[in-house]
Amino acid sequence: MRLTWAQPEDLLAHEFVAAAADRKAIDAVRDAWIAAGGDPVPAVSGAGPNPATPELRDLARRLLADLDALPATPDPAQPEEWADIVALLPAAAVVPAGEDLEARLLGAWTGRAAGCLLGKPVEKIPREGIEEIARATGRWPISRWFTEVGLPDDVAARWPWNKRSRPTSLEENIDGMPEDDDLNYPILALALLERHGRGFGTDDVAQLWLENLPAGRVFTAERIALRNILEARPVPETAAHQNPFREWIGALIRTDVFGWINPGDVLAAAELAWRDARLSHTRNGVYGAMWAAALGAASMVATDVDEVLDLASTVVPPCSRLADAIALGRSAAAETDLTEPGIRAALDRIHAELGDLHWVHVLNNAAVIAYALAAGRGDFGQSIALAVTAGWDTDSAGATVGAVVGALNGVDGMGAQWVEPIKGRIATSMPGGEQPIAALAARTLALARA
Repeated sequence: MRLTWAQPEDLLAHEFVAAAADRKAIDAVRDAWIAAGGDPVPAVSGAGPNPATPELRDLARRLLADLDALPATPDPAQPEEWADIVALLPAAAVVPAGEDLEARLLGAWTGRAAGCLLGKPVEKIPREGIEEIARATGRWPISRWFTEVGLPDDVAARWPWNKRSRPTSLEENIDGMPEDDDLNYPILALALLERHGRGFGTDDVAQLWLENLPAGRVFTAERIALRNILEARPVPETAAHQNPFREWIGALIRTDVFGWINPGDVLAAAELAWRDARLSHTRNGVYGAMWAAALGAASMVATDVDEVLDLASTVVPPCSRLADAIALGRSAAAETDLTEPGIRAALDRIHAELGDLHWVHVLNNAAVIAYALAAGRGDFGQSIALAVTAGWDTDSAGATVGAVVGALNGVDGMGAQWVEPIKGRIATSMPGGEQPIAALAARTLALARA
């Protein structure tokens, strides 16, 4: 069996990168792995092309333990505990919600689905491949759903679609929002809040995962956290133990709902996100979740994307790597225009600074989200198109951007071409099956008013 995001030899290669970011002294461990014939280069996908021998896999397990035992260099600018994080933050304003909260919630859910759906078929395809596909089918710059109608065979072979999404996420076959983890997690967050209220703990999140998440539909840090939960490891060891994906994007995609139920209160939203995220992530992975929740809270009250970004940035430790990534995205938007050369220059800059990271890392994708929001200037189609044009985790970035701009515009301001194919419904692997978006928005509104 080729098991993705779990084989020790694959985890070890990714851990070399993560441990180096923690400023651990990894050279001796890395040299031992190379000397034994191991590949130190992380796989782009969830598993390398060649399975390790039993002997090499056992060595990978031992070396993972060795890396875990190495001390990380302390970094007071990037703390883990909530009190230490808050001590670094500026005072956060609370902006009261208006009478349009219900419309904003409906727009947020619909926008999250549409942005995710645009990015689904090209997830993991690099930026140059996305452009070649769009040009070959007459859809460059991106302004419509992707299609394989008219796609030359050589382009299709060079840049194969995401195989799970091809049957459900191209213009010719879209029939409602198909199942995706970017929508499963918000639906699960609703269930968490309905069961436990705002006082839930991280152990409550773990219990809900065990009850509701199929192991095959969780990835990267969440798959490792599930393994650690089943080994009876306590929080936050669930996030830290042999988890090279601890600062990737997984927690960021889980926390919009914590913002939506705290309209205008970015710090309250961030604290709920911190409780959820620490099950599977550390440091910038957690800050990404806090930022996404704050984007959601701000989008319920703000008048434009700049206000959303300003409010949300107040929950991010100011000297963290995530703060730098967000600033990079906003700066790239401010210093370029929306001509094709301008967009290319902005994305070239982001890729030049963060392109060494895996395509599912939180930092590069956060920079893209900030760029797409700032450069898109509130136009729904433009914003999600920019998020997807950038490459990397296209469906997740598109979902987060779509939720924010969907909230600001409402469903009526998103454009029929993006709304109508969703058909007001979201498929999910969560218990209960397909969910009407109107019902999800109504449940969120009830929690916001509770």
